[in-house]
Amino acid sequence: MSETSTVSRVGMVGLGAMGRPIAQFIAKGGFDTVAYDLSPDAEAEGVRIVRTLAEVAESDVVVVIVPTDDDVTEVVAGPDGLIAHGHEGLIVVISASVRPETCRDLAEAGAAKGVHVIDAALTGGVRGAENGEINLLVGGDQEVADRAGPVFRSFATNYHVLGSVGSGQVAKSANNLIHWAQIVAIDEALRMAQSLGVEPATLRRALQEGPTDSRTLREIEFMRFTWYVKDIEIAHELAAGVGQTLPVAALSRELMDSITVASVKELLDV
Repeated sequence: MSETSTVSRVGMVGLGAMGRPIAQFIAKGGFDTVAYDLSPDAEAEGVRIVRTLAEVAESDVVVVIVPTDDDVTEVVAGPDGLIAHGHEGLIVVISASVRPETCRDLAEAGAAKGVHVIDAALTGGVRGAENGEINLLVGGDQEVADRAGPVFRSFATNYHVLGSVGSGQVAKSANNLIHWAQIVAIDEALRMAQSLGVEPATLRRALQEGPTDSRTLREIEFMRFTWYVKDIEIAHELAAGVGQTLPVAALSRELMDSITVASVKELLDV
């Protein structure tokens, strides 16, 4: 029996900047792939577009990538959602960036119907999705995650099960804190060097050969500085719940307001 034989049909809810390329990689991976999106013009190569969540819920695994906690809750547990129409053993994967408690609440709702809900947070951004180089941070039962593993490997370089449901979102917040702090530090350091007569692009190439090298340093001008407000607000909420403060995150949030893709490209002359 082949690794993919236990999962033959995969559903996708949300064909946005991340969902569309991921759905296409899933289809190229040999899975019968269906997708639902609110836009009547949504399409993806190799993917069959359906008009109801009930049709998506006939899948073995469904990946959900929609914008907000409310959207995820409606898709998964709404009166016409995936749990309502899902069969026993269906795996629903929350890959939207949402709060851990949202995932835990939905997992509890799904369990009452025999539907497995896990979270698999996406790291790597739009470029990672387009290149099939997403790194997945998963929260949920290891056995359930491994059943979905062949699907994950069709669009991601790897997946890591980090604990119970919601752990993937906690890990994503940790990832985001490092990501935004790195952007602020890189921008600040290169501008200081420029003011002291060292050309930023040349310095960046030199730094890539030392201990400060990172994907952010290498690819900063290709990144989208879109979600830092939401990301850092969620991190503050999580930290506050355990009595922790995030001073570096607070400073990153403030300083990111002045950093744009255009300003970084101008700095690096690209």
